Amino acid sequence: MLELRNINKGYTDGRQVLSDLSYTLNAGEYVAIMGDSGVGKSTLLNLIAGLDTPDSGELLIGNVAISSLDDDAATRLRREAFGFIFQAFHVLPHLTLSQNISLPLLLNGASTERVENMLSSVGLQGRGNDFPRQLSGGELQRVAIARALIHHPKLVLADEPTGNLDPDTAHEVLMLMRDEIKTNGASGIIVTHSKAAAAMADRVLILTKEGLSPADLQPDQ
Repeated sequence: MLELRNINKGYTDGRQVLSDLSYTLNAGEYVAIMGDSGVGKSTLLNLIAGLDTPDSGELLIGNVAISSLDDDAATRLRREAFGFIFQAFHVLPHLTLSQNISLPLLLNGASTERVENMLSSVGLQGRGNDFPRQLSGGELQRVAIARALIHHPKLVLADEPTGNLDPDTAHEVLMLMRDEIKTNGASGIIVTHSKAAAAMADRVLILTKEGLSPADLQPDQ
């Protein structure tokens, strides 16, 4: 599904973040990435999402090198195949909740009939006509998660998706993410500091300066 080949990325101040990083994510696999702050977890996610470009190396989606695609093709790939959940929400304030969640469907020319069911799945049933200004931070995160999953993406990328949620809601949302990924034969990568969130993944990896390696500690310790 996803292959990283010898990825290198440095910051503008000259500090190297990712060095010769290689990894393969198989179809249907759900992986959690943990690691110290500043080690490059969010940077890695942004590279995979196409929001940033590596200094060198290659990213492949389904054996297609992202660098070989023109802007239109890369945009189409992200729109159709990816679901993004990032810390900043990126919920559009002038749209209702239903309109925000339905955006991926509209962009892909798909039916929006699934929106109400998705609202219910994230605990926001009956609130489709509300606006983001009426929601708490945790509720906004649920909207962002619903929008990321609504179009059955093949690759779900989540950066601290439960950081603004109470433990019960976080568990429900993580179960929803996992169920959607598994039901649709998709793949998922979650970057998290939460051991409880990581424990729900198929595998837990630690990102260090040496690259990605299996976690030595149990996520629920």
